[in-house]
Amino acid sequence: MKAYVEIDVEAGYDILEIVERLRKTEGVKEAYAVTGHCDIIAEVEAPDFKGIVEVVTKRIHGLKGVVSTETLLCVE
Repeated sequence: MKAYVEIDVEAGYDILEIVERLRKTEGVKEAYAVTGHCDIIAEVEAPDFKGIVEVVTKRIHGLKGVVSTETLLCVE
């Protein structure tokens, strides 16, 4: 299963440093700093929905500086 996660970073944190940490996070396939309504977009893969939840809630939200996320599940 694949999802894209839009990530907002707390003001004052180095977005590029968080991108590098995300790229080393298990379950995160790619991560990029972006312009627009969020700071970072990450591609996440896991065997099932429960795995996606684990990556987002424990691994991504566990990074200092991450304040919120929005997860977009791929349906095809």
